[in-house]
Amino acid sequence: MHIDIATLLIGMTVCMITMAVALPAVMGEVNQAARRAQAGILMQACGWALLLLSGLFAPGSLADLTASSFAMAGLAGGLALNATAFDLWCGRPAHDRAPAVIAIVLPVGYAVGFSSYAFRVGWANGLLTLQMALVAIALWRKPAVTVGRWRYLLLFSLIGQMVVTAGRGVLGAFFTESYPTFLAPHPINLAFALMANATTVLSLVAILLAHRDEAARELQRLATEDGLTGVLNRRAWVASATTALSLSERHGHPVAVLMIDLDHFKRINDALGHDAGDRALTFVARALRAAVRSGDLVGRYGGEEFCVLMNHADLQATIAFDARMRAFLGEAAKGELGFELNYSAGIATREGVEDSLAAMLKRADDNLYAAKHQGRARTLDSAGLSVHDTITRSSGNYAAIAAASG
Repeated sequence: MHIDIATLLIGMTVCMITMAVALPAVMGEVNQAARRAQAGILMQACGWALLLLSGLFAPGSLADLTASSFAMAGLAGGLALNATAFDLWCGRPAHDRAPAVIAIVLPVGYAVGFSSYAFRVGWANGLLTLQMALVAIALWRKPAVTVGRWRYLLLFSLIGQMVVTAGRGVLGAFFTESYPTFLAPHPINLAFALMANATTVLSLVAILLAHRDEAARELQRLATEDGLTGVLNRRAWVASATTALSLSERHGHPVAVLMIDLDHFKRINDALGHDAGDRALTFVARALRAAVRSGDLVGRYGGEEFCVLMNHADLQATIAFDARMRAFLGEAAKGELGFELNYSAGIATREGVEDSLAAMLKRADDNLYAAKHQGRARTLDSAGLSVHDTITRSSGNYAAIAAASG
């Protein structure tokens, strides 16, 4: 059976153009990673279209040189954009410049050495192979977020494409008589055309799966995170705190809950507007996240109320944390927000292995309610006693929170 390489490459190019048109419609509104993947597919589709178009011009002519050089820019530039998209989907910053550098160097060198067929074929295929290898290495590295098997799909596709692309480069550079044109019916070139078609389909599947993974992570984030402050929402905080309390019971380490309610928050909204109230909530949430230790949990319990579960923390540790927070707010709120900010709080510590999170929250809420009635701007401990007098002894300990909270 005769397989025509030109037909395979034309079919692949049509498929890539279709992908470039269909992906934005299928994905809808997307973020930076998906936009780069879409742009990468479009550039590669244009690259292949220009490469096929160059075959219509006289070999070695200016039109041939121009179309072929821009084709190389499209192929390498598209792969570089896809590389950054894959990095972003793996939860890493897209800072790997090597594929982008290759995308610039490849077409320049190709155009400069265009008069030598052996050079330009070896140069282009060699650098494309290197570029694919860099992308494959990045995909092999452990992602910073949980991703599906799409990266293995891409990885194996890239490895296969690397092998046949490297073969074309060696063939064109050192065995030119066996590969006089890019449509020559050599077995390696046939393998390249078949692999390119397969890789195109697999890349489309992988991009859609990566986009689905990202959408699932975003839904998970929206389901657990408070949209304004970025801390855990009430449902997610309760679920995580319940798990943390169970672990504390199993291992016998102390746990405390600190429930915080901003004082006179309605006055802030009424006098300064809801934007000022939102800034106050965000400021407090940022300070709480900066002040807690690894393993502690910060959540927005509702309205202007926050909850902190402190692992491996007894009453004294919780009181010290509260003092640092009050000192920080006293020093930083005016400068950051333009108005003073304070809070009332209640503390509850775990009382025996039978204690529950609901019971601890009830005690902390009762202490908070009592603190409000005693004049606000104070914290009551698990015995219902004010710990306000500890604040002055800790007023100099806010610097670390200030630096971390920005």
